Amino acid sequence: QVQLVESGGGLVQAGGSLRLSCAASGRTINNYAMGWFRQAPGKEREFVAAISRSGDNIIYSDSVKGRFTISRDNSKNMVYLQMNNLNAEDTAVYYCAARPTYSSNSITIRISEYAYWGQGTQVTVSS
Repeated sequence: QVQLVESGGGLVQAGGSLRLSCAASGRTINNYAMGWFRQAPGKEREFVAAISRSGDNIIYSDSVKGRFTISRDNSKNMVYLQMNNLNAEDTAVYYCAARPTYSSNSITIRISEYAYWGQGTQVTVSS
């Protein structure tokens, strides 16, 4: 199995930016579509962004579209989430996740499709 470790979270003022990183080990991420999810206290985990194995297909939730950018570097076994113009509603624990797939272009927002998860990194936006 692949192990995922998120980093880059912290405290930021509204309107500010953060870049989250997801480092994979144990297995290459080349055969995984990758996604970011988040969970605020008392709320269910929700989809944020996903990127296909090839990096050619990307989807975002409506709440972050235009503000967040997901990217991957398969040669470094890394996935990133650039978050700009943050607001209080973005406060949550952010999780990196991997979805095994034979398709280079397939992606999904469904949480049940992701088999491997990191421990999460806290993002807190002050307003």
